[in-house]
Amino acid sequence: MFVFGAVSHCMGYAAKQAQGTGQLPVTRQELSALDRLVGMVKERKDKPFGGAGDFNAFERELAERLREVGREMLAEELRKADVDAEAVLIDGSEHRRVLRATETYMTTMGPVTVERSLYKDWSDSGARAVAAMEPRLGIIGGFWTEGAAKQALWVVAQMTPALSEELFRRVGNMEPSKSSLDRLPKELNGVWEDDRRAFEAELRKVTVVPEGTASIAVSLDGVLIPMRDGGAVETRERAADDGRTSKGPAGYREASCATISFCDDDGDLISAIRIARMPEYKKRTLKAALLAELQSVWEQCPDLPVVKLADAARDNWDYLDREVPVGDSLVDFFHATEHLHHALAAAYGDGARDTRLRFDELSEILRDDEGGIDRVVASLQYLRGKHPRSATIQRELKFFRRNRKRMRYWQFREKGLPIGSGVVEAACKTLVAQRLKQSGMRWGNDGGQAILTARGWSQSARFDQAWALLATTYQVQVTILDNVISIRRARKAR
Repeated sequence: MFVFGAVSHCMGYAAKQAQGTGQLPVTRQELSALDRLVGMVKERKDKPFGGAGDFNAFERELAERLREVGREMLAEELRKADVDAEAVLIDGSEHRRVLRATETYMTTMGPVTVERSLYKDWSDSGARAVAAMEPRLGIIGGFWTEGAAKQALWVVAQMTPALSEELFRRVGNMEPSKSSLDRLPKELNGVWEDDRRAFEAELRKVTVVPEGTASIAVSLDGVLIPMRDGGAVETRERAADDGRTSKGPAGYREASCATISFCDDDGDLISAIRIARMPEYKKRTLKAALLAELQSVWEQCPDLPVVKLADAARDNWDYLDREVPVGDSLVDFFHATEHLHHALAAAYGDGARDTRLRFDELSEILRDDEGGIDRVVASLQYLRGKHPRSATIQRELKFFRRNRKRMRYWQFREKGLPIGSGVVEAACKTLVAQRLKQSGMRWGNDGGQAILTARGWSQSARFDQAWALLATTYQVQVTILDNVISIRRARKAR
């Protein structure tokens, strides 16, 4: 029924175009695509079943015929958008027609080639000729229709351009090249970054706190990624300023992630806003974006409790304690247990039975007992006395003492608040590492940010809203100027 319904629709469209001529034209070209589709369906209608191979061949041919019709119809719509006049205003600037030329555009049905008029701003001798139809339609990068670009950006944010190219080829509709898929996110990200703060402000306006949210968790973290410029390695001085030890292979720097998690009354995740930025000193852009997101959410729901969750890096807490005006601070519980395990392994041996038993016992005490942090500190003090020469035990004891006020896990659990920053740690993995740390990859700031921005929209259920903001910037008003005399024609007349 779908096949014959689709054919009926196409034939109806063709009939309108025919205007009583008895033919079925859809474009200014011959009727090849529609004729072939209609002929194939008529031929197939009474044909008996010919086996699986015959059916599969028919399915492939039918899909291609439908795409051919789609491309012809899209070509006709592209031609309608063309402007063939002596002069036009494009975004307020006067342009004069210089020539007509053909161009191929990528649509959701595949490549479509059309002839269109090109115009040039004569007040700017260095300006390139432009097609007036492109800003009218919102053509992106001089190549993509809006629908095609949206699909391509979403796919290339999830996988490499090479895999994206293969995916589109296998799916069948459009078949963009690896190079065009590589260029698209960079083109779009340049536009987004030029006005990023305004775009992000518009996104925040449509953010709605999910129903059932009982608390909000704010977290940030980082993950090392391979950079194209080996000289971009963080200096030890900058790492020390952040309270970290500079580490990782040469050519790696730390990308940053931040999350705002909406949690239910058990402290479990409902949904989250995820942000990622390429390496930047002190994570300034990420921190500003995170604070703006939190303030927007807080204005909607000022009575919701806020938990500031992070690992123990000094830079995280300098920001969360000093710059984030609301909420209680808590060291991620699982990060705290890692430190506990280091101390116990130093005392009893890594993998030893006593280490496992003592770790399970003290982890439960730390999480569930009122005053659990005091008991853990007392236990580590005892181990330090038994192993006075262990630098590891001494270091981990200092860690728990220094963060004692941020380890009130029992109190938070009693209130149904989250105690783990697993969402931001997962963002470091799924948002950043899975896409930017594949074999052989090296990134520049612009190319990496292009992927992280789109991927962040996707993982925050914001892709459609962000795309709508971005696509609008490519749509520009075009006005035909009347009573304009062609200079070339005037010269010929003389």
